[in-house]
Amino acid sequence: LDDPDRLISQLQPVQIVFNCLHGGSGEDGTVQLLLELLGISYTGSPPLACALAMDKLAAKKAFQQAGLPTPRWLAYRRGPWAAWSERVAQTIGYPCVVKPVRQGSSFGVWIVSAPEELISACAAVKREYTEFFIETYIPGREITVGILALEGRERALPLLELRPKSGFYDYQAKYSAGLTEFIIPAQLDAQTTQHIQGLSLKAHQALGCQGFSRVDLRVTEEGEAFILEVNTVPGLTSTSDLPQAAQAAGLSFAQLVEAMLLTAQQKK
Repeated sequence: LDDPDRLISQLQPVQIVFNCLHGGSGEDGTVQLLLELLGISYTGSPPLACALAMDKLAAKKAFQQAGLPTPRWLAYRRGPWAAWSERVAQTIGYPCVVKPVRQGSSFGVWIVSAPEELISACAAVKREYTEFFIETYIPGREITVGILALEGRERALPLLELRPKSGFYDYQAKYSAGLTEFIIPAQLDAQTTQHIQGLSLKAHQALGCQGFSRVDLRVTEEGEAFILEVNTVPGLTSTSDLPQAAQAAGLSFAQLVEAMLLTAQQKK
């Protein structure tokens, strides 16, 4: 990706690209746009959907416009930290979550419980990632929903509940075996499950995603669901969510990969 000319020459004989690139230009629509300009089919969502999903603020605005529930948020622009802290207290409250605008795998995410923690967390995230925002912390369950096109129709897969042993689903919990308990299907009643599946499919569609994605939500003890984000290039490791959801739906890993490849063939 650091050498566009070499990349283009390597792609010339390729008919289909199975995109497994996470973050940066592999996930923000850059590679997808390049492939479209070269006339090469690829797995996953189109450039604009990828760009929207990577930009968490743009995604939250799209969810809001579609009438979908997402935690209240406040974007940092500029100004003294003291004034910012006061504004957060008045509009978001505590606990709250500090997040970079464009990152995945929980990089740069801080859960803040009190005003004295906020400024140091914001300064750290701003120093590392420049753009960030504050989001209301939603207590409850961490739920993820895989979306997959099967037999020509996009559908929500069984719900997966994530219970990290550390209490926070960070990078280590996501990619280290044994650090997270996966419960599938999530222990929710049928009505709540169907509601969450419906919200997840609408979130996928609100961003213009195609073929497959993974939707992350928080669900309160009362069953109220809030959409956090949509991932257009879900992980496919042994601890990743989408393969587990597919397996719970009766699909082998090979069948999942085949279904994902079909999304590329349909672009021709």
